[in-house]
Amino acid sequence: MTMAGELTLPGEQAPITVHPDRWRAALPPDAWPDNFPLSGGVWRRDVFAVADAYRAGSASPRQLLTAVLMWGYGPIGYGPWRAAKSLDADPEGQRLAHALEAVSAPDEDALRTAYRRFRDPNHARLPWLGPGLFTKVLYFVGYRRGVGGVQPLILDRVVASRLPAEAGVGRRNGWSSEEWLAYLRWAAEEAQARGIEPDAVEMAVGDNR
Repeated sequence: MTMAGELTLPGEQAPITVHPDRWRAALPPDAWPDNFPLSGGVWRRDVFAVADAYRAGSASPRQLLTAVLMWGYGPIGYGPWRAAKSLDADPEGQRLAHALEAVSAPDEDALRTAYRRFRDPNHARLPWLGPGLFTKVLYFVGYRRGVGGVQPLILDRVVASRLPAEAGVGRRNGWSSEEWLAYLRWAAEEAQARGIEPDAVEMAVGDNR
């Protein structure tokens, strides 16, 4: 049996509450990630496990997106509906795969490319999948723990509203790729100075989101 302490990442305070039955009813069966927790509490490590399976070729892009969106929306009632709309717009997962191929060995150029693909309707833009959600996808699929340096991190409205000016991010929605990269560089410097992981910096700013 896995204990909660083994699931918790440094800086993570609690699992995200979800309602699995609502998600099951709303989403196509092929998009449901294998062995995903049905207890109603989703930890970051649960989503990272699906991302690991995706990189190993044993989970589909659609299963990865479902895991991220369940964690990202949590108990919000419209979450399953919006997730279904995103999935319906990419029934084979090809647009998602196109965006994610850039982060197989992430560096700043690769991260910039992936971010821009998610915003471009000619590449991987999907309905209801703005930066606040697709940076979550990029975080889970591209983060490399223990490596340090510039890592993909979540940038949503909560994080953006709490970042200091030196992070280089505006308070509006729809941030540019350069704003995201400026934030990643700032977080990398903060992490190095504090001796912690870059995503622990994000968690401290975003209060576990």
